[in-house]
Amino acid sequence: MVTEHLTSHVIFGIDPIVASCAVLAAVYALIITERLNQAITALIGASAMIFLGVISQHQAIDGIDFNTIFLLIGMMIIVGIMKNSGFFQFIAILAAKSVKANPRALLAVLSIITAVFSALLDNVTTVMLIVPITLLLTEQLKQNPYPFLFAQIFASNVGGTATLIGDPPNILIGSHVGFSFMDFVVNVGPPAFIIMVFLLIFFDVLWGRKMTTSKRARAHLLRYNPYEALVDKQLLFKSLFVLALVLFGFIVGHGHGYEPGTVALGGASLLMLLDMFKRKRGKTYILSNPKQTHAVEHIFKEVEWDTIFFFMGLFIIVTGVEASGILGIMAEEMLAITEGNMVATGMAILWISTIFSAFINNIPFVATIIPMIDAMAPTFGGADKLEPIWWALSLGACLGGNGSIVGASANVMVASYASRAGQPISFVKFMLMAFPLMIATVVIATIYAYFMFF
Repeated sequence: MVTEHLTSHVIFGIDPIVASCAVLAAVYALIITERLNQAITALIGASAMIFLGVISQHQAIDGIDFNTIFLLIGMMIIVGIMKNSGFFQFIAILAAKSVKANPRALLAVLSIITAVFSALLDNVTTVMLIVPITLLLTEQLKQNPYPFLFAQIFASNVGGTATLIGDPPNILIGSHVGFSFMDFVVNVGPPAFIIMVFLLIFFDVLWGRKMTTSKRARAHLLRYNPYEALVDKQLLFKSLFVLALVLFGFIVGHGHGYEPGTVALGGASLLMLLDMFKRKRGKTYILSNPKQTHAVEHIFKEVEWDTIFFFMGLFIIVTGVEASGILGIMAEEMLAITEGNMVATGMAILWISTIFSAFINNIPFVATIIPMIDAMAPTFGGADKLEPIWWALSLGACLGGNGSIVGASANVMVASYASRAGQPISFVKFMLMAFPLMIATVVIATIYAYFMFF
């Protein structure tokens, strides 16, 4: 029905499925070959969806997930201000000293920190906090940062799988079904933990045991006093206060109608306000208006605007693909193939969401398939019988995001930071190892889901 409605609007009478898939293929070809900046590629693809008539401008705007956009901008601002306190250098030195600057142990420690923070905050915020630390440490220890960044991408998505707020697909599912924070911890937390243990062993065998560094590099790093890195303790206390409020908002705000994007942007606004108040000679004063303007302009420069526009373009492109009806057709075919069998349907959704999430950002995909799962309720005896399928969708969408560099928001953020630091992550290089490893993690999740849910 969607396809028939759109056909008359697509120029030259082109089938909207053909038009949308052609644009998507062209965009991904440019991303893979890395011949054009990702933001430019995504914006051209988004424009093509509108000009071809696949979707209208209003549909394109509605397709942008502003919750994710606001979350990104808000956390970028908070991180941008917070780093001026020296907090990240403090964490970097403390982490290195805790493992005596051993790169092998550091690979594991940073992966664990990433996974835990991704579960308690969200994976996008976590990589924004951890990646600058990682780049600093690897530079000091004369290590190739790629293994560390690769491991953190996987750790962020696996850790984010474990909680309601850890990964955007979980937020969509939890909001729609009414699952609580602890529902996610109890049901998808255990497989996330098992998979993380598997990944730690895998990364240690692949990279960790081969990592060495000179005694001079280790000694140089161990001489640092982490507390000397805290250059602005006032700003640190303000930042930690706001970060605590934001974390509290992530945990309890959703149940009161406050989405993570609103919480993050509100926290960013509060920290910007607090940053305008300075203390000198025992007295607190507020910066003059010209100085406030200059400070705000400097803060906004910390926002990765190319990444923000890449996300916006990508959301519009996927909205065009959804509107063409191709995803709906494929979902209906899946239901026909499984013939109403709960186990078969659950496994199909787990693996279909895995494969799609590896290539299409998992947020719009989950938003698309949720209504399809709702439609299954009569077949399985009511909405309350669908719970195993919701957990299958969560595992598939979150873990599937590890399959490519554009599979999840956290992946794109890591790639963006790495590129700015002169350590770009190749789409093809990443995918050649990431996709098979992602399949291995989903096999573990499948076995767990089969015995625990079905």
